[in-house]
Amino acid sequence: MMKIRQANQCGSADYGWLKARYSFSFGHYFDPEFFGFKALRVLNQEVLAPGHSFQAKTYPNVDIVNIILQGSAEYYDSLGHKMYAEQGEYLRFSPQPGIHYSEHNCGTNQLTRLQLWINACPQKDYHPPQKITFDKQKLSLIASPQGEQGSLIIRQNIWIHHIHLAAGEQLALSLNGKHGYLQSIQGPINLTSTSALSQQLHCGDGVFLHHEPYLSLTAKADFQGLLIDLAE
Repeated sequence: MMKIRQANQCGSADYGWLKARYSFSFGHYFDPEFFGFKALRVLNQEVLAPGHSFQAKTYPNVDIVNIILQGSAEYYDSLGHKMYAEQGEYLRFSPQPGIHYSEHNCGTNQLTRLQLWINACPQKDYHPPQKITFDKQKLSLIASPQGEQGSLIIRQNIWIHHIHLAAGEQLALSLNGKHGYLQSIQGPINLTSTSALSQQLHCGDGVFLHHEPYLSLTAKADFQGLLIDLAE
């Protein structure tokens, strides 16, 4: 089964210095029907103006994955650690209890990034922050439980892939788990599932996948997206 979550159905915010779209309940936006999906707790796209920062805060027991689509950012914690990330990089950090974390747009252009929160398995050990660089392959593994293929390590049975297709290109996919979520970052795409259902995603749309072990994608224009493969 596939269920589309259109971009215009998501939560949003516009404070001038910050523009955001929330796939699931977050901050001021609350929808009891969209309060995360399995272990995927948050999926936000946020645009932060130059010179601005998110307020320092603590986090629940999650792993956070940031995907820098445009601009550059600095990340600080209350212990004095700092990390820099720029366009074309993925960053994963695992917040620790009682420590405050902040994010700052350190460039002269707007910072655009996706942020995912993934509920962390409490039995898994803490991992220090980790950063990797995008590649331009059709399908790139960017996060996994064991850090396979040099990917970010996350404390949950989830595999996150970045998809990059040129207009007219096709890609066949298989999922490890029973559920998944596909998010369009850029461009439209046609999606056909195991059950022969066909859907079209536009920029910013997402689709819930239930018991669809195989997918076929056909890009109508240059396309970027995320496939979040959930084991449970």
